Amino acid sequence: MAELIKAWQCIGCGRLEGPAQCIGVCQDQPVQLVTAADYEKALARATALEDVVRRIAHTAPKKGQCERTWLALQEEARKALGAAGLDGAGGPEGAPLAFSPRNGQ
Repeated sequence: MAELIKAWQCIGCGRLEGPAQCIGVCQDQPVQLVTAADYEKALARATALEDVVRRIAHTAPKKGQCERTWLALQEEARKALGAAGLDGAGGPEGAPLAFSPRNGQ
């Protein structure tokens, strides 16, 4: 889990400040931040998708069951994508997925 720090944000300009012990050599540098809520959502999405990838990586279908196993894994992946709020309709930029257990491509 990432380290969370308590900070204060100005409701007018958005400036963030956090508690720190200044030793007199501080400099402000730009950083990119996300809210804890957004981080938790992204972590939950990644975990759900990681679970599906782990199942795919460690599943060995029984002889003659390759297509059945692949279809079950696809369904599980679609559910994970839907729960994660991601489009499960195709590959990058909506391109259809080309792999089929029948042709191996």
